[in-house]
Amino acid sequence: MKVAKLLLALAAGGLALGAAAQAPKDNIANLKQMKVSGTDLNIPSVPQEGKNADAIRANLKKIKLPPGFKIDLYAVVPDARHMAVAPSTNMLFVGTRKTTVWAVTDRNSSGTATEVKAFAPSLNFKVPNGVCWTKDGFLVVVEHNRVLNFPAAEFFYEGPDVAVIEVVGQGNLIPVEEESYNHGARTCRVGDDGKLYITLGQPHNVQPAGKVDLYDKLGIGGIIRMDAFDGSKREVFARGVRNSVGMDFNPKDKTLWFTDNQTDGMGDETPPGELNRATAVGQHFGYPYWVGKVKVAGSSAALDLKDMKEPAKAVFPQVEFPAHQAQLGMNFYNGKQFPAKFQGGMFVAAHGSWNRTKATGALINFVPVNADGSAGKSEVFADGWLDSETGVYRGRPVDVAPMKDGSLLISDDYAGAIYRVTYAN
Repeated sequence: MKVAKLLLALAAGGLALGAAAQAPKDNIANLKQMKVSGTDLNIPSVPQEGKNADAIRANLKKIKLPPGFKIDLYAVVPDARHMAVAPSTNMLFVGTRKTTVWAVTDRNSSGTATEVKAFAPSLNFKVPNGVCWTKDGFLVVVEHNRVLNFPAAEFFYEGPDVAVIEVVGQGNLIPVEEESYNHGARTCRVGDDGKLYITLGQPHNVQPAGKVDLYDKLGIGGIIRMDAFDGSKREVFARGVRNSVGMDFNPKDKTLWFTDNQTDGMGDETPPGELNRATAVGQHFGYPYWVGKVKVAGSSAALDLKDMKEPAKAVFPQVEFPAHQAQLGMNFYNGKQFPAKFQGGMFVAAHGSWNRTKATGALINFVPVNADGSAGKSEVFADGWLDSETGVYRGRPVDVAPMKDGSLLISDDYAGAIYRVTYAN
């Protein structure tokens, strides 16, 4: 009661409470009926200049890139995670592992964001990490345990109330009893088939023996797909995945590629991170029996799985990354600004290790695609967010997203920023 009175007093005094404080309850029922929620129409914006922005720019001077490439601060975006570049305007939507989806706009086409503010602040988001677009311009937001779809979001984001479709209601993406603070950040893509694909990280380091069959059935520790508007025709697309936090379709052959994070507690140098290629529905990618070609079942990390049978026809990764670098977001590059070497290949963001004696990662990899559609040799494209001398992170890349002009955006949830990489010969 005291808290409620304090908030009322602050509001009466004309003080800005911020986007989070504006939404004490979830107003989805009102929005689904096209009714107003009563939320303040004036949405606070995030300052884009000042000491913090200057410090981020100074840190970017330490980033190493191939010759001809340049990196700049695109926007200050707190907790910035996965990105969805708008189809028709100079803006993008950015998910977080907290309670905000950000609308980031470049109003004067300068190549730098001019405004960053909360999207749909009348809603009570819970880990809205996954953001992606349908083919006809609807924004999908995948939370920890809910899926929402916003018609024409890039044109109707100015106010707090927006049209919304509840694709999967709260508590229905996974069973509530399987909710966990671990591996709850979802990612999404809409395929050429019009279906919505969602990654579901499993809640454990290694799932206990009693959960293996259940998770395979539900698609936890895998990728599911469904109708992007009503959630119907749900099915498990891929199984045997530990925690994928990034995927994208190859526009040439329509295969789905995804990252997968490795098991912790098995040592500094094992097991490897993964980049996988799914060529058909129903494939099994080995987990928890395999990570890469390292056997996890029966190891010190999963003693109760010692009697587990090897999954039949397990699909092994296209690329094995160094252990514990935590590859997250990935995207195919189909722009024309970068040299031909990069066109048609993949950029992959490595968030950086925590379960390792000496830190590693915090970089961007490039993976070319061979003529037969398989992955070529991975190489480091950008690094320097991890100080090699002190072991201190200056940033932790999460996602990559090509812009319409061929530049590349990189999100960083540690620095709270989005960077823009450009190329000039």
